[in-house]
Amino acid sequence: MKILVINAGSSSLKYQLIDMTNEEVLAKGNCERIGIEGGIFGHKTADGREKKLTVEMADHIEAFMQVKNALIDAEVGVIKDLSEVTAVGHRVVQGGMEFMKSVLIDEKVMATVEKLIPLAPLHNSVNLQGIRACQEVFGAQVPQVAVFDTAFHSTMPPEAYIFPIPYEYFEKYQIRRYGFHGTSHRFVSERCAELMGKPMSELKIITCHLGNGSSIAAVDQGKVIDTSMGLTPLDGFMMGTRSGALDPSVVTFLQEKENLSAAEMNDILNKKSGLLGVSGISSDDRDITKAEEEGDPRAILAHKILVYQIKKFVGSYAAAMNGVDAIVFTAGLGENQSDHRQNVCDGLTYLGVEVSREINDQMIRGKGGKISTPNSRVQVFVIPTNEELVIARDTKEIVGNI
Repeated sequence: MKILVINAGSSSLKYQLIDMTNEEVLAKGNCERIGIEGGIFGHKTADGREKKLTVEMADHIEAFMQVKNALIDAEVGVIKDLSEVTAVGHRVVQGGMEFMKSVLIDEKVMATVEKLIPLAPLHNSVNLQGIRACQEVFGAQVPQVAVFDTAFHSTMPPEAYIFPIPYEYFEKYQIRRYGFHGTSHRFVSERCAELMGKPMSELKIITCHLGNGSSIAAVDQGKVIDTSMGLTPLDGFMMGTRSGALDPSVVTFLQEKENLSAAEMNDILNKKSGLLGVSGISSDDRDITKAEEEGDPRAILAHKILVYQIKKFVGSYAAAMNGVDAIVFTAGLGENQSDHRQNVCDGLTYLGVEVSREINDQMIRGKGGKISTPNSRVQVFVIPTNEELVIARDTKEIVGNI
């Protein structure tokens, strides 16, 4: 069984074709600048063959045509015919309270995903475009599965997901904490249990997905009891361009002082804050690190804020679970920024956390494993995430039951 995994963005489309007999990635690629002049298509096979070209892609249908052609291409293709693609798995960001697990896509599912667009306007609409474009190019006979970012977090209890605002807004608009990066938190928590040689039902794990967008989850006995992102991915702690949580009065104060509309304020908090806003340099942590090494005071401050906030969330989740057995770092920064991991863990000695600086420094560029010492009361891991594999596995299971 070969599963095509799709992650559609507003102007991009990432894909992987995975052979589920051995869970091997046969090919992967990215369509960039969809609907924008100067489109770029890149495709790479497991054995190193590559195809790169500049091509205009007016919409996601044209992007899927590039994917289709590359998969069966005489030089860089990995299948002889599209009939070898058994099913397609799609990342869908917001499942609301309707989707607590992955589902086979039909017209009713698509209508519900569309209904949820107000909860994730930048994501669900393009996820839906990707699904419809896939139908157009691959045909309606190819089964498609939706795997929701929010689903893994659906086990949160009401005391964690209800916001302390008038309850009528939850009833009218479903305003609540949903959480995101669910497929990543799910993959690394399950992998952590495997590495520890224990069932998930016996473990309390804190998973730290740290990237340009970041979130932390408390996974107690295999179930999420809390997570840092809320109604939207803006909540939580400092990210590349997102502010994370702050006093709500900051919003109203700035709107009044700067005469800003709600849309303008939203743009500031989502696109001009975080590492970029504090440092004034960049949203890319590599640029901040370089500036910090050169002594830039705002770069130093930005990193101090980031580490401080991560420590606060880890500590609060250890309290929420009444203990913690393991802490996991994953995603771009979590997997590659050993200094951040070290600085966070150095502030968790009260929990009995102790990491090996030497081993920690080695865990970059796709390497993963345990970085805590034998004396550490809490085991600490770096685990490269694999959201695509989670999507492929769910797709295989659902299609196999049709």
